[in-house]
Amino acid sequence: MLKTEFIPARDPQSRRLFIALHGLGDSPAGYRWLPAEMNLPEMNYLLVNAPDRYYEGYSWFEFPGEPGVGVERSRKLLFELLEAQAAGGFPTDQTILFGFSQGCLMAADVGFRYPNLFAGLIGVSGWVHEPEKLLEDLSTVAREQRMLFTHGTQDPMVPFDKVREQVKALQAAGLGIEWREFRKAHTIAGREELEVIRDFVLSRFAGK
Repeated sequence: MLKTEFIPARDPQSRRLFIALHGLGDSPAGYRWLPAEMNLPEMNYLLVNAPDRYYEGYSWFEFPGEPGVGVERSRKLLFELLEAQAAGGFPTDQTILFGFSQGCLMAADVGFRYPNLFAGLIGVSGWVHEPEKLLEDLSTVAREQRMLFTHGTQDPMVPFDKVREQVKALQAAGLGIEWREFRKAHTIAGREELEVIRDFVLSRFAGK
């Protein structure tokens, strides 16, 4: 069972949920600023703690080293988390799954395999684990899913060109991924990028 922090919407009746998956060495504490900056009063937030200790924070899978076993374990835990949220009144089609770095990898890994459609997926400064295997494992609704994938042209940790090629391959296979580039390192590019993320979220709930 993954540990989480829940930050409620202003409207207690709102079923909209933004699930945030942090990056390597971070924790939910690293994203407590997000609700105020996103300025979406109807949104509930669930900040999720990765399962493994990594120095002063946590990780979703082994780093450095072979990530496969950890990715599969974390995928299973996130599936269980999503099922628990749906049972608790937060349906998947009202849920945004967001991740940064390692969390981005998990958002794509889970989002395109999960059997139910999300309101949207968001990945920032991450990459895709075994893209060819992901395409083999797509859910029946994966090609209806929409994802915003952002990356920095100056990222020193996750090579920009490699990630862009991964995303192009997934787009060519029919996945609905919106790619946005920012002049940034391994981070969120302040208000400029947050506005892109916020606009994507609003677009996914338009008319709902």
